[in-house]
Amino acid sequence: MANHDKSKPNILFIMTDDQGYWALGCNGNRDIITPHIDRLAAEGARFENFFCVSPVCSPARASLLTGRIPSQHGVHDWIRAGNCGPDAIEYLKGMRGYTEDLAQAGYQCALSGKWHLGDAAVPQKGFTRWYTHQRGGGNYYNAPMIKNGELIEEPGYVTDAITDNALEFMEEMARQDAPFYLSVHYTAPHNPWTNGNHPESLTKLYAGCAFSDCPVREPHPWAIFSTASDAPTRENVRRPQESLTGYYAAVTGVDQSVGRLMTRLRELGADDNTLVIFTSDNGFNCGHHGIWGKGNGTFPLNMYDTSVKVPLVMWHPGRIAAGMTVRSMVSAYDFMPTLLEYLGLEVSPRPELPGHSFARLLEGPETPADDAPPLVVFDEYGPTRMIRTDTDKYICRYPYGPDEYYDLKNDPGEEENRIDSPACVERIWELKRQMEAWFARYADPALDGRNERVSGNGQLDRAGLYAQGRKNYEPLGHTLEMDV
Repeated sequence: MANHDKSKPNILFIMTDDQGYWALGCNGNRDIITPHIDRLAAEGARFENFFCVSPVCSPARASLLTGRIPSQHGVHDWIRAGNCGPDAIEYLKGMRGYTEDLAQAGYQCALSGKWHLGDAAVPQKGFTRWYTHQRGGGNYYNAPMIKNGELIEEPGYVTDAITDNALEFMEEMARQDAPFYLSVHYTAPHNPWTNGNHPESLTKLYAGCAFSDCPVREPHPWAIFSTASDAPTRENVRRPQESLTGYYAAVTGVDQSVGRLMTRLRELGADDNTLVIFTSDNGFNCGHHGIWGKGNGTFPLNMYDTSVKVPLVMWHPGRIAAGMTVRSMVSAYDFMPTLLEYLGLEVSPRPELPGHSFARLLEGPETPADDAPPLVVFDEYGPTRMIRTDTDKYICRYPYGPDEYYDLKNDPGEEENRIDSPACVERIWELKRQMEAWFARYADPALDGRNERVSGNGQLDRAGLYAQGRKNYEPLGHTLEMDV
């Protein structure tokens, strides 16, 4: 018997890896093939300004799950060590995730796909069903997975394998009275994109494609090409078609899987009582700004909108009106309080968390109060921090810079850094004071990213151990490791 308790709808949460906001048809991309996700957007709410908390996967995912910023949970880079095996590290130990609130409220929680928050072999945070990647990414065939507690190699296309296991979990849980929460975390469209990593049935869809939404530009002066081994290089940056084909094919593979999930949801009679959410962990540049990568696609680390803005679609028949477009700026640290409020769950107040629910935005047309404060979002990646308003953005790199300031009203593409403009000095200082006050309020001094030597090449231990002499978090060269 499927769950029909309208006060506790099922939840299907779908998250991709490294998918920029721009990489969806419903968000204006003219070439990418995403009809199933586009349909969800047409029948639900599409967010135009949803920002991740950090432009790299592990900290972004930790913030979605816990509502904490990286300087509160201590995951400051993609997790390179402690994912699996005898030296596994539970990076979020002792930090409550919203899935634990759901489990406490009677939800059955299942995860199929990428975890990448440490100790991947052990179900955590209220999940009782657990099919995960041993690390966080890699080849799409023979992917290292964990199934029924055993380390295996998945011979098929990993996007399909994640979907197959999600469907098994869905069918099992949908036949019970209790509500379910199903997280489906794809490794796509993270690289690799070439060398046969994607089925021909997907790549041939983009034969002759112009990829008109991906500019071919001279490499950014700070561009790092080792973070994506099969991305264009400085030598062949003008011939990126093969990498773009793989990236777009990976997104379309996810879209086909979304179609499979929605079809099965309807067949099980659960679609009329399920909230479906589609998002990504962080943004991505496929030539944008002359970068192939996300926040660590450059050094110094970057905070371009293409790195920090991600898709968000929410679909729930009968509660979320079809065809809604939400333009307000919201952040991933707002997601946890939003979901809990939307579900009407009573949880203990957590004033230490920075997020605010945006559930009201799902109720109808946006009608901000006349006295509402300006909307602002914040990001961090180690010692790089950002404050962004509707009209401008300031990026500070502690302790020595270089800093950036963009007038987004007149320069939405972030082409002209006006940090040295005399006309902008007063505004820059205003934003810096506001940003520093916000982080001073919420950052845990023991986990503060300004004190971490984050280079974009991976985290080796839990943060906050440096002062105790047990730190294993080193600045690495930018030619050694690939973000996986």
